[in-house]
Amino acid sequence: MSATLETRLGYAPQSAATLAAYLSCIPRVCAILGGDPSAWRIEEVGDGNLNLVFIVKGPMGGVAVKQALPYVRLVGESWPLPLSRAHYEHMALTEQARLTGRLVPEILHYDETLALIVMELLEPHIIMRRGMIAAAVYPKFADDISTFMARTLYFTSDLALTADRKKAMIAAFAGNTALCKITEDLIFTDPYRVAELNRWTSPQLDAYAARWREDGDLKVAVSRLKLKFLSCAEAMLHGDLHTGSIMLTPDDTRVIDPEFAFMGPMGFDAGAIVANFVINYFSHDGHEEAPGARDAYRERVLAMLETIWTSFREKFLDLWRNNATGDAYPTSLFQGVDGEARLEAERQAYMDRLWADTVGFAGAKMIRRILGLAHNIDLELIADKDRRATCEARALTLARDMMVNAGSYRSVADVANAARRLRVEMKSY
Repeated sequence: MSATLETRLGYAPQSAATLAAYLSCIPRVCAILGGDPSAWRIEEVGDGNLNLVFIVKGPMGGVAVKQALPYVRLVGESWPLPLSRAHYEHMALTEQARLTGRLVPEILHYDETLALIVMELLEPHIIMRRGMIAAAVYPKFADDISTFMARTLYFTSDLALTADRKKAMIAAFAGNTALCKITEDLIFTDPYRVAELNRWTSPQLDAYAARWREDGDLKVAVSRLKLKFLSCAEAMLHGDLHTGSIMLTPDDTRVIDPEFAFMGPMGFDAGAIVANFVINYFSHDGHEEAPGARDAYRERVLAMLETIWTSFREKFLDLWRNNATGDAYPTSLFQGVDGEARLEAERQAYMDRLWADTVGFAGAKMIRRILGLAHNIDLELIADKDRRATCEARALTLARDMMVNAGSYRSVADVANAARRLRVEMKSY
């Protein structure tokens, strides 16, 4: 990789020492924080892979500040990354807010030069992944995330948009190539070859990693998924829609961090949700204090996954039936005696194809989180490496089958039942 970092006139990474002076010049932010800037408490809390994240609190309230760095924070300056990703994140958040309201954080200020976004502070929200590791219950989440996916995917697709508006959206997001390249390499390529940044639980999973690098059927399956990711601009995707990109309480859900947004295949976003729920399901064998202690929560995870997909499917179809404003499937073609029946049959077939894509993309997402660079703390926080490897091996085994034999998973219940079966049959890695 080139080590040349992007420079931009006026850009400088912020710090706890400099941020108060910057924010003090933004009236809206000052009104939220209150008091004198010298009294504001600023803490850098970014624990992600790419960016700086600050929490700023004043006497009256708080804000969150996110700033892009010109490199991948997880790796360092040896991996440059363009600051323009903040532009795409701002654009995606704006569109998501228009379509879903308060399912995303409110933007308070955007600075293109500094690649910096000031947003509402989400409190007492926590990252969903951490909540699920602790077996927290989120009764509103299935309804909220299915609404988020249905509305963002449907209304940015050819089913809702005229061709010119759709092509304008493709053009608007086309420049987010560096973030797409990360996905293309880290999800669809590196786990299936020798790559410097790959890592896994070793030596327990050494044999799995070796087999995956020699598995021709799996390489064909992931290559087909990569081709769809590269070429299929179905809708505006969040691009990184996992439980680490969601902050919530039992009563409120917010989807954050859409810097990977682009126009791509809908199944990629849906597959990310499926993957993270399946990973979490398997992970509880490594977190429970006694065997079976989390059986009820495990079943809750799978039940919530089934509700998410079935609700998403129903909501997406309802939007299509009532908002058929796009150039695809024009209603004028489906007039006459059996026109609506034929169109409804095609709607159902469309969702079946979307589910097949979702299954495959979910498998690829699961594999990259175990054999690639960036892992899930659902598994990483399991201290006992043998227990962790057993959870990971189960996830890898299911993921491979979901990719190679996607057609055999006709419903979300099939995925849930396969996860239950593997957990019983695979006693260890």
